[in-house]
Amino acid sequence: MRGGVRKIILLTLGWEELPKSISVHGADPSIRMREPVPGVLLQTDGGYVLLDTGFNTALIRDPALYRRFFPSVEYRPVLPGPGEPIEEGLASVGIDIDEIHAVGVSHLHHDHSGGLKLFAGRVPVHAQRKELEYGMRNDSGPEEHAFARVDYDDPRIDWKLADGEAEIAPGITAIPTYGHTPGHQSFMVELDDSVGGGGFVFAFDAADLTENIEHELAIGGVVDIDPAETVEPIRRLKKLSSERGFELIPGHDPVVWPALTERFARKFAEQMQ
Repeated sequence: MRGGVRKIILLTLGWEELPKSISVHGADPSIRMREPVPGVLLQTDGGYVLLDTGFNTALIRDPALYRRFFPSVEYRPVLPGPGEPIEEGLASVGIDIDEIHAVGVSHLHHDHSGGLKLFAGRVPVHAQRKELEYGMRNDSGPEEHAFARVDYDDPRIDWKLADGEAEIAPGITAIPTYGHTPGHQSFMVELDDSVGGGGFVFAFDAADLTENIEHELAIGGVVDIDPAETVEPIRRLKKLSSERGFELIPGHDPVVWPALTERFARKFAEQMQ
């Protein structure tokens, strides 16, 4: 019998303070939000898979790098502690970083790819080919759109690049949701029968907030497209989640994320007893 994911652990790898208009196109830019930076840890037969890696702490803690990569006073990254967020998050749930055998990145924005430095030369990293090609462009465009090339331009990274939908591990499927960035991907997670079956669809930045999903509201932060083009991927994710009976999870919702973190902690602790 084909296995699926046996455990889901949500990590909060930091926060970002920003105008709501970045998450919801057309929202009042004077409305400020403090959104969680997500990491999703999935236990599979071969070990753990980590989806997204948070910030590169060096870019935040070094004053000169901070001024370069976070020049806007409207956007402020916030780290959760004094160390590396991934290492601290793993320690809080009793998991060693060596137990992670693969990483998937939804996209290469600095709040999602900054922890890749911890995995370079160690495990395969799954992304969409279009995303890496854009991120490696030799012009100012990527950095102007919140890509920090230092995060992912590392010859030690073992890239596993997809051109569309791809299974990255049993029970974990990358779903292309191009729009927020040129090669953004979301993830469908199918639970193993041993933990009750079913599953979830993690939208990541294809839909930051619940209202993006419920009201099909366009994302505000985009790269060289009309924000209206981000509605179609939301509709596809809604259709997929409806057809499979899977819950669709927004990527940065400050209400949903902490509640779901606690819910998963209870669910999988009970099932492991």
